[in-house]
Amino acid sequence: MYSSFFKRFLDVLFGLIGLILFSPLLLLASILIKCSSKGPIFFLQERLGKKGEIFRVYKFRTMTNKQREVRREIRKGDSEVTKFGYILRRFKIDELPQLLNVILGNMSIVGPRPCMPELINDFNEDGYYRLKVLPGLTGLAQINGNINLTWEERWRYDRAYVEKISFILDIKIIVKTILIIVIGEDKYVKKPII
Repeated sequence: MYSSFFKRFLDVLFGLIGLILFSPLLLLASILIKCSSKGPIFFLQERLGKKGEIFRVYKFRTMTNKQREVRREIRKGDSEVTKFGYILRRFKIDELPQLLNVILGNMSIVGPRPCMPELINDFNEDGYYRLKVLPGLTGLAQINGNINLTWEERWRYDRAYVEKISFILDIKIIVKTILIIVIGEDKYVKKPII
């Protein structure tokens, strides 16, 4: 019942509340991005969604406006991240425009993070399992190491989430995500909550 109806209801509700609540922050971030570096305010990119469907994800641009290797992971201290972009990334503000993806039904508040479509070629059984649900703003892998994990480790967490999906688990993930934003990600690497 939760995963088939109530979860989607909460996604739309909290997506709308989030957009309204964070609208001053979204406006301020947009102005500062435009004033601090050349290029568009938003970074749009195709990602892999539920059942393998491709959709366009919305993010604030945090890097210099130039062509780069799309599969390269951006780590702490990357020289192409702008000074203001670092702040946006540190506090996950760059992800807030994805609330629009949540409202549109491409994403959920909690679920496996949407990956690049090309990554499907590397999927193992756990990787394919994650496609059974909508991707999320945050997920089990993100609160247990995020980019410090290998893809295989992330996919194992994603599968564990799909198999154990519940309202309580979603609340735990959201709470831990907030703690990570406030305290920092380093303290939570590879420390599972379930």
